[in-house]
Formats: sequence, structure tokens, C-alpha cells
Amino acid sequence: MALMNNYARLPVAFSRGEGVWLYDSEGRRYLDALAGIAVVGLGHCHPAVTQALQSQAGTLLHTSNLYQIPLQEKLADSLCRLSGLDAAFFCNSGAEANEAAIKMARLHGHQKGIAEPQVLVFTQAFHGRTLAALTATGNFRIQEGFAPLVPGFVRAPYGDSSTVRGLIAANPAIAAILVEPVQGEGGVRPAPEGFLADLRSICDVHGLLLMLDEVQTGIGRTGNFFAYQQLDGVFPDVLSLAKGLGNGVPIGALLARKAAADLFGPGKHGTTFGGGPLVCAAAQAVLDTMENANIPAQAAKMGALLQQKLRHALAQHPEVRDIRGMGLMVGIELAQKPERLVERALEAGLLINVTADKVIRLLPPLIISESEIDLLVAGIVRLLEPTS
Repeated sequence: MALMNNYARLPVAFSRGEGVWLYDSEGRRYLDALAGIAVVGLGHCHPAVTQALQSQAGTLLHTSNLYQIPLQEKLADSLCRLSGLDAAFFCNSGAEANEAAIKMARLHGHQKGIAEPQVLVFTQAFHGRTLAALTATGNFRIQEGFAPLVPGFVRAPYGDSSTVRGLIAANPAIAAILVEPVQGEGGVRPAPEGFLADLRSICDVHGLLLMLDEVQTGIGRTGNFFAYQQLDGVFPDVLSLAKGLGNGVPIGALLARKAAADLFGPGKHGTTFGGGPLVCAAAQAVLDTMENANIPAQAAKMGALLQQKLRHALAQHPEVRDIRGMGLMVGIELAQKPERLVERALEAGLLINVTADKVIRLLPPLIISESEIDLLVAGIVRLLEPTS
């Protein structure tokens, strides 16, 4: 096999998908409680997305950003209307969106007269694997071997407003704060109550950009279109998106308030493929479907039900330390690192993963039904039964 050895792949190949279900090459069915890692929010092969892709593929795939792209303009208008932000830049992934945010933060710092601007980031954060995004990430294991990392980052404990204030008071070169409303790779950890409001206040006092990484939480996952819409009433200056925006088609976006968006002028940042007609047609179909069917509210309802049923079923389990999350982004923290849990789940027809060593992360499609929630809970309970 000519592929590089980047992934510890599980021994299964999927041939088709429908809703919350995937089917392997032998016809076996699996309940997908990962949704491609928070990507296929509308489920596999949603008819609206399929129709948009088929129609656009037969019309126009690519022109480049040297020319106007009406579908891109329409998608930007939709995202700005839903978010309340003023302008959008399109790219191909969440890491690229965060790289663009970091460049925006540096431009903001230089505009303030800071010679070497810095961005404040947090422990256990995950912002991507490109070099600056990797440096912003708070996982030293995945940084190993890539030194020298990118300078210009200051790290604080997630949820600790007091330390943030102290670091900013001691370091006038900090130009922005980059934070996840819910840390996904860090163990499905929602921001503590009041934390994002504190960060908003700190940014306002010191003239910093508040940049929210909603690559995993955005597009309905947490019960609103964006997680910040239900956390402390906080409004960001910059917002990065990807994953659920294309329902499987690779697209990322950076949204910003006007003052921040105006930092980018011609030649400051760009992309060959970002915001092309095909991906914008798919993303517009996602947003239209989400809005027309009120999918975020469905995610809030099903997420609450999932947590309730898990808490009831696992209330007396000696290995379960916590069940937490927002909407259909749920983590089950165990007392210790589980052995072969993901592999055993696969054998049982259930797709999950474990993050932060001992947190079962559940990210099912937002269209999951109550009966499918029951199947998911029953599957988790069986997996956590003592093995002989």
C-alpha cells in the first residue's frame, strides 16, 4: 500500500452511508456516533446536500478567487446573518481557518504598534496540525518532533480568568485570545460558567481580539448555530468554522466583525481552492436545511436526552467519573484509560472514539432519533460492562 503511515486505521472499510448509519464493504451496519468527527451533522448522504453537489458538479466546479463567485457571496451573507458578524473568508479546513485567525491577530497587533504580537491560548486546546495551529494547540505529545515551533503564543489554564488577567497585565504584546467554547480533543470540556464573559471583558478593556474556535462546536452541534450563542451572551470578534459546514465536503470559514475583517486587504491572505462553487453550494444546502428544519433545536433536545439516559444507565458504574457536554457533543469521562474500547465498539457495530486518554467522545449526526439514542446508550452500557 502506497499510503504514508499517518493513521492507526481500524480494520474496516465503509462503502456507503445513510443517515446515522454506515455500511462496510461486506454489508454490515454501524451506528456512527462520531459523524466523521463532528462533520456530517445532517447525516450521511442527506438528499439536499447530494442534490446540491450533483447539480453544481454538472455546472461549474472551479474558477479561483481572482473572479467573483456568487455562491460564495451568498454563503457569506447566510453565515453573517446567522452569526451577527460582518464578513467571511473561506478556506478548506479548520486548521486553515485558525491560521487565518492567527494572521489576523498579528495584523491587529501591528496596527496597535506591537512589534512582535502574541496570542493567548489555553492548556488542552486543539486548533489544528499546521505549524502555527499546532503551536497554539495545548497537546505537547502531538507537538513532539516539530520544533522549533512558531513563536508568539502565551498559554494559560483553561477556565482560569485570574491567570489570564495576570498574563495580559504583564505582557502588553498580547493582541488576541484564541479559545474553544467547548474543548473537544481536550476531553469535551465546556467553558466554565462566566469564563467566556470574563474573556470578552478582558479583551474590551485591553483592546484585544476575542477569537473563538468553533471548528467542532459550530453549525448546530451544541444546540445553537454557534456555541457562543448560548454561553454567557458573549459575542466574538473572530470566529473559525469548518467540520459541519460542508457535511463532508471540505470547507472552512473565518467570520469577523468589521474592524477585524478590514485587517485583510488584497494580498494579505488567500487560497486557491477556498470558497469554490462546489463546496459553497453544499454548505448553503447545509445551512438552508439546518434553518428550515430547526436542526440546532433538535440537537439540543437529543443531546439533553442522550445525557439524561447515559446518567441514568451509568449512575452506579464504578468507572464513570463524569458525563458532560453541550447539545450532541457529549463526553463520558472514565476513571482510567480504557483498553481496546474503540476496537470493541467497532466489533459491536458502534463508532466512537476516546479523547484525552479516558473520555469517550460522542458526536452523532444531529438528525439522530430517540430510538437511535436508545441504541447508542445501550451500546455504551454493554461496552462498559466488566470483561471476563
